[in-house]
Amino acid sequence: MAMARTTEKAGKNAEPTLKQRYASVRERVAEAARRSGRTPESIMIIAVTKYAAMDQVRELVELGHTDLGENHVQSLVQRAAQIDEFLQRRRQLSSNRGANLPKQIRWHMIGHLQRNKVRKVLGVARLIHSVDSLRLAEEIQAAAGRLEQPVEVLVQVNAFGEKSKFGIAPAAARHLIDQIDTMLHLRVRGLMCMAPETEDQQSLRPVFERTRELFEELRRVGSAGDRFDILSMGMTSDFEVAIESGANMVRIGSAIFGDERAAEALDDDSSDDSSDDGDSAG
Repeated sequence: MAMARTTEKAGKNAEPTLKQRYASVRERVAEAARRSGRTPESIMIIAVTKYAAMDQVRELVELGHTDLGENHVQSLVQRAAQIDEFLQRRRQLSSNRGANLPKQIRWHMIGHLQRNKVRKVLGVARLIHSVDSLRLAEEIQAAAGRLEQPVEVLVQVNAFGEKSKFGIAPAAARHLIDQIDTMLHLRVRGLMCMAPETEDQQSLRPVFERTRELFEELRRVGSAGDRFDILSMGMTSDFEVAIESGANMVRIGSAIFGDERAAEALDDDSSDDSSDDGDSAG
């Protein structure tokens, strides 16, 4: 009996598995969506892999998750190639075992993107979240033109006015979007913003709501047309408040992969995003 009680206690204190954490995140997202009068399906979860080990990423893919985000350019390129190889190998080894695997993974570049690394991202990232200047947009346009493929982007706004964060001032967002909208190979899909780290999540609500109001105003005036439909706000520490404030895309890392930060960021891109962490709240 004593051994049984010890085993039961150990089970209660055990660290949640990735599958359990993922299920918990999905439920929390669903509940926040319902509180805001929307369906759970209307919210897209980007699983931020910055500090995840590759076996964790593979496990999440096996659970059927299709949207992954990276802060670092080199990590994005390497992890995308590794996951592609993993999916191909699994399908070749057993058609039955690979039947439930996603047909395609959508990778998101969520960290600050330097202009000299644009070409490495194109062809890998389905969506670039961090366009915050005309010069960066022009570099993406030039590279995309050489590849003859359109690139979908979000305009990052510095809605909280933090000097340490990247992003364009909200008042300048419409002008930048109008300029990008003239570029043949770029498609602006919406806005992205990043909140500061704070224990008081409710203090973020007013700025999240103002960002949603900016997003809705840009939609009303027709900026970027009907395809302007993504509002990316919220990370592990604040995604529920972000959803309640209008976000339809959230970027979640440690709530899914755990707090151990099993994989270190690659040194090649350490200058890209040290202050622009897609899941900096941990």
